[in-house]
Amino acid sequence: MTSHATEVDLEVLLRRTLQATGMSERWTADVDEMWCRLVRPSGIRRQQGWKLHVSATAASAPEVLVRALGVLLREESIFKFARSLEQVGALNSRATPRGSSGKFITVYPPSDEDAARLALELHKATAGLAGPRILSDQPYAPNSLVHYRYGAFVGRRRLSEHGLLVWFMEDPDGNPVEDKRTGQYAPPSWAVSPFPASVPLPPQQDTAASSPVLLGGRFSVREAIRHTNKGGVYRGTDVTTGRAVVIKEARPHVEADASGGDVRDWLRAEATTLEKLKGTGLAPEPVAMFETGGHLFLAQEEVPGVPLHTWVAERYRDVGSERYRADALAQVDRLVDLVDAAHAQGWILRDFTPGNVMVRPDGELRLIDLELAVLEGDSMLPTTVGTPCFSAPERLVGAPVSRTADYYSLGATVCFVLAGKVANLLTEEPATRPAQERFAEWLAACADVLSLPDVLTEVILGLTRDEPGERWTPAAAREALRRANPARPERPAVATGRTEGPDGVTEIVITGMVNHLVDSMNPADDRRLWPVSTQAGETGPCTVQQGAAGVLTALTRYFEATGDPRLPDLLATAGHWMAARTDTASIRPGLHFGGRGTAWALYDAGRAIGDRELMDHAVALALAPLEPTPSYDITHGSAGSGLAAAHLWHRTGDPRLAERVVADADRLAAAARVEPPGVSWPVPAEAVSQEAGKRYLGFAHGTAGIGCFLLTAAAISNRPEHMQLAVAAGESLVTHAVMVGEAAQWPAQATDVPTAPYWCHGSAGIGTFLIRLWQATGDKRFADLARQAARAVVERASRAALTQCHGLAGNGDFLLDMADATGDPAYRAMAQDLARLIASERAHRNSHVVFPNEYGNVSTSWSDGSAGILAFLLRTRHTGPRHWMVQQPG
Repeated sequence: MTSHATEVDLEVLLRRTLQATGMSERWTADVDEMWCRLVRPSGIRRQQGWKLHVSATAASAPEVLVRALGVLLREESIFKFARSLEQVGALNSRATPRGSSGKFITVYPPSDEDAARLALELHKATAGLAGPRILSDQPYAPNSLVHYRYGAFVGRRRLSEHGLLVWFMEDPDGNPVEDKRTGQYAPPSWAVSPFPASVPLPPQQDTAASSPVLLGGRFSVREAIRHTNKGGVYRGTDVTTGRAVVIKEARPHVEADASGGDVRDWLRAEATTLEKLKGTGLAPEPVAMFETGGHLFLAQEEVPGVPLHTWVAERYRDVGSERYRADALAQVDRLVDLVDAAHAQGWILRDFTPGNVMVRPDGELRLIDLELAVLEGDSMLPTTVGTPCFSAPERLVGAPVSRTADYYSLGATVCFVLAGKVANLLTEEPATRPAQERFAEWLAACADVLSLPDVLTEVILGLTRDEPGERWTPAAAREALRRANPARPERPAVATGRTEGPDGVTEIVITGMVNHLVDSMNPADDRRLWPVSTQAGETGPCTVQQGAAGVLTALTRYFEATGDPRLPDLLATAGHWMAARTDTASIRPGLHFGGRGTAWALYDAGRAIGDRELMDHAVALALAPLEPTPSYDITHGSAGSGLAAAHLWHRTGDPRLAERVVADADRLAAAARVEPPGVSWPVPAEAVSQEAGKRYLGFAHGTAGIGCFLLTAAAISNRPEHMQLAVAAGESLVTHAVMVGEAAQWPAQATDVPTAPYWCHGSAGIGTFLIRLWQATGDKRFADLARQAARAVVERASRAALTQCHGLAGNGDFLLDMADATGDPAYRAMAQDLARLIASERAHRNSHVVFPNEYGNVSTSWSDGSAGILAFLLRTRHTGPRHWMVQQPG
């Protein structure tokens, strides 16, 4: 290793190398937040082919870059590299997706011959340096930093069958093929490799659990528990004893630090910890440590049972809220004892979370994944590796090792057991509200919903105080828990007795959210009008689900309610930005992923501001031919297209839109599968293969949403068969309801266990249909089930995310529907409780208010972001109809 390894600025290294070689005039550099791209004007550009990747650690990256530049600057190939050592570290972290990890340098050779030649030269140039294996690629040679895969060279994207934007390339016939980036090398069958014979992959690849594999000559792998960038975790059998074991794998150079340490050192530390804890009953017994192909493995006793986070979800689902309360309190006592016992043995855990505790069948607890645990007093450097929401804040910035950080983690874990989640409090700017104050506000909102005894909130807040020295010890927590009264009567979940309106905080939140949406709109961006999180995939730019239509409709409703003078110009700008990017020649089906959902948003915005051009474009878009679809549902299929057409028919009276409604209803009638006493719409065989044949029940993808559209269609078509199918859909949902206490839950599909009570698959979406079916038919069974669905929604409130699709906003909209349909003010009070829960998790950023989505990111979108939350909160302040639901004429 030369002195280059001490450099911390990779861009400086590039400039120095360009100057030293006289190549500065031949290359153009383009730098963004992640990459530094190098292009020669004379370079040959291909759209796809064999690309090369060179890996490195943060310690080796400077030397790898210098040596690679010695090869690449003489060539014509476009290439890029991670612009900083911080970015190199991020590429190699344990949290990095396996299909992206390790790719420090990417080279786009102009031909297959160049690819083979450059791979050899780069392999020779970087031989002996450190870097992780790139899992999506084939290594050029054993222990080589150079890897290759076939894929797209340019950023071509198209919408998949799921309505998500995916990278694609073309097969020899010109057909688009998704360019999948997974954790396994899988070139297309028609791509002929120009490289030497492939290097055999190590036995611990993703397929290990599907065929008999013997690791270390002793451990037979039965199945994979999980695969992450740091390595797999497997269930297996010790063939020498017949003992069940768990085998943990650590890949070289993942989470590598400046000294050359990586996750293999973590695994060695865990083995040492387990050895020292032998006989205490606190953790699994170690069995053996061994190395295969440079990967380190630790076999340890398999602890029967489930992780605590799984126990919490499954126990609550199966026994209901009243029984769960007693079970949870017993589990809290065990958690306090577990941490206290570990500390009594001299250990500081440093990563105590619901994922690192196993619940045995007898209810007893065991510590697992002790890779960060250290003996008190050892000269162990601090680490910033941790688990957000569970690791003490000072731990995540490198504070010295201390028991008090475990106290914080214990408090967060106790909170998770009692409430089902821990608030994700995003950073504020300026940070004027202490984290402790913000957490207390959220916990108070949870306690109101859960009727938690005051002593339990005192324990949680005592353990999680901002000042480490002020945190309660386990002994103090145990003493307080003795005062807890689990027999305290639970407040009825559907009769809160609170009828007052929302407090001033909700108005502040709404104003801050609107400020955020107003200020974050960027019409100059050709791809995204508002910023969204794409961690779960990216939709088209104008859709309801994750595009501009969802934000536009929320801001339209706000303008109609308040007359905010900023919004007419903004709505016009947004609407015309969308109109310029929507083609009226043909559209995708569905409400949330399709063109008619976009037309709905455009028409209502145009109507609100008197923009006839937008309204006309919206109608033309709604009348455009639909692309063929195998989908029947609300989000992607005929039911969603029909629902949007029905709304626009009510707005315009255009008979062509009524014809579209009837056509969509007739398609659903033809596809219905009668299954006494109900009906279903199985996903057809021509759909995505893994979905074919599934019979979903929920609103987004199944029977409830389709039934809701058919109910709407029947009022337009006056055809009895449409109404009969809607009733049959309701009968099917009655049949598949699962009662837990007084709460009604449903599985995602009939053969599953009940799912969470959200709009997408669960009680909130199904109740949304059932209460409307009751209004149309007068059948009391449907109203009773809707009320029991509301019970499920309220009981789970503290556990929910904040958003429309899988969270409190969608659940709250259902409760407001119940209030409107039944006239019972208790449902509006319940919705206000959910609004308070949402507001308590807010983050102020100057004049803006933002919220975390399910991944902890800020997003503006309808399904998982601010627009959907704003839409619900507006209904709590300004009486109005439910978004994306058709209002029948009075």
